[in-house]
Amino acid sequence: MTQVLYRKYRPLTFEEVEGQEHVVRTLEGAILSGHIGHAYLFTGPRGTGKTTMARLFAKALNCANKKGHDPCNNCHTCNEINGNRFIDLIEIDAASNRGIDEIRNIQESARVASSHGSWKIFIIDEVHMLTPQAFNALLKVLEEPPSHVVFMLATTEPHKVIDTILSRVQRFDFKKLNVNQIETKLSRIARKEKISIDKDSVTAIAMASAGSLRDAENSLAKVMAYTEGEVTIKDTSEILGIVPEDVNRKMLSALEGGNANEAILTISEISESGHDLDNFTGHFLSFLRARLLNSFDPSKEPGAQTPEFLARTIKAFIKARSELRLSPLPQLPLELAVIEIANQQKQ
Repeated sequence: MTQVLYRKYRPLTFEEVEGQEHVVRTLEGAILSGHIGHAYLFTGPRGTGKTTMARLFAKALNCANKKGHDPCNNCHTCNEINGNRFIDLIEIDAASNRGIDEIRNIQESARVASSHGSWKIFIIDEVHMLTPQAFNALLKVLEEPPSHVVFMLATTEPHKVIDTILSRVQRFDFKKLNVNQIETKLSRIARKEKISIDKDSVTAIAMASAGSLRDAENSLAKVMAYTEGEVTIKDTSEILGIVPEDVNRKMLSALEGGNANEAILTISEISESGHDLDNFTGHFLSFLRARLLNSFDPSKEPGAQTPEFLARTIKAFIKARSELRLSPLPQLPLELAVIEIANQQKQ
């Protein structure tokens, strides 16, 4: 069976982790100093590397031949963890194993010393899904943890984790990855897979992922499966339902020139091609925001549009997007936004 990309290209060292530098530096320092906590909580949006970081930290803790803070990826322990065979790394998905019996099993296992490595590691994903009884059972083992055990809890909803648990863990907040970070990882994967992919495709996938590297890697895999070694923006747009970047540029140019007819025609073409207008509007707003931020960055070449024009356009399309679901005609809020901006440009 072909391995999915996000698992195939999981970081093997801390250096390979894209983004989350604040988490990486702290964990590296803990490994070098030997000051290891008994419980960690990784929080943040899905697909940002929480479970990957937990597995990497577990591997570094147990590696017999560490290179500074990084695991060697050659010893028996590293190979076992990389192959999901390490008996002292226990992973539980609390979304489907959320009851007190599962946590009691953890309590029993935690009392037994590590078989091979220095540490026995428990990773509990989506920990916020545990039942109240399970949380109380987990609290008991966190209050008096065995010296050889480290708990790594991961969640997308930390506000649902009870305060008594939060007070006993070291918390790390993972951030959404930016477009450049995701582009870097996708380009690296494409090179290793010997896939030719144009820059517009990489950017489109990165922007569509909304900060989730895992979503971006899954989208890249989908595109690769439907092409024969050469990926173009046309392929990417059709397969993933993404409106190409040149359409955003075309729309912006029409609005800036006060050409309402051309902009409305563009909206009609997007709708008739089967693209979701809410999805298009979200990407267009991201495109506008990037232009707006660039206009204030002295290190970047300024665009043709003024900040004032871009700000007005963003406000108009935010309002239009909020009205899309209630409109009897999906295109109508966008068309009204176009007319408003175009008329302002003519004044």
